[in-house]
Amino acid sequence: MNWDATRPGETETSLPDTTNAGVYFIGRIRTPYPTRNECPRQGMSDGPICRVEVDERWRPALKGLENYRRVELLYWMHQARRDLLTQSPHGNKGARGTFALRSPVRPNPIATSLVDLVGVEPGALLVRSLDCVDGTPLLDIKPDRCSYSPPASSEG
Repeated sequence: MNWDATRPGETETSLPDTTNAGVYFIGRIRTPYPTRNECPRQGMSDGPICRVEVDERWRPALKGLENYRRVELLYWMHQARRDLLTQSPHGNKGARGTFALRSPVRPNPIATSLVDLVGVEPGALLVRSLDCVDGTPLLDIKPDRCSYSPPASSEG
C-alpha cells in the first residue's frame, strides 16, 4: 500500500515553513512491526511484548514506574504524512476532517497509547498493546494514575 498516495475525497494543504516548538525524542519503541502495513490498527492487550528503550540521559526518570500496571506512551509517528485536511479512511464511505479521525496522518503526528506495563528493565520498559512501527521515536511516558500499586512494605 502506498501510504503517501492521496485517495479520492482527500484534500491537502501546504505545510508551514517553520515549526513553533522543539521536542526531544527520549528513546525508541521496539516492536515486531517493520512497516506500517504490518502494524495492527489498534494495539491489543494480548499482543506481543514490545520494548520501550529510553536514552541513557533520561533513564533516572523511570524510577517509580514499576509501581504502575499501565503507562501512557506518547510517540512521534515519523512515517506519517502531515498535509491532509480531509481523509477517506479505508472501508468507510466519504471523507472526514483529519481532526475527526484517529489516523496517524495529522499536522503533528503525535500518538498516544495506554499500554500494559509488563516489566521494567534498566533503561527500558516491556509493554503490551502497541501498534507502531519498530524504531518509532518516543516523546514521553506518563503513569496511568488509576493503575498505581504501592510497593509491598518491608516492615515485618
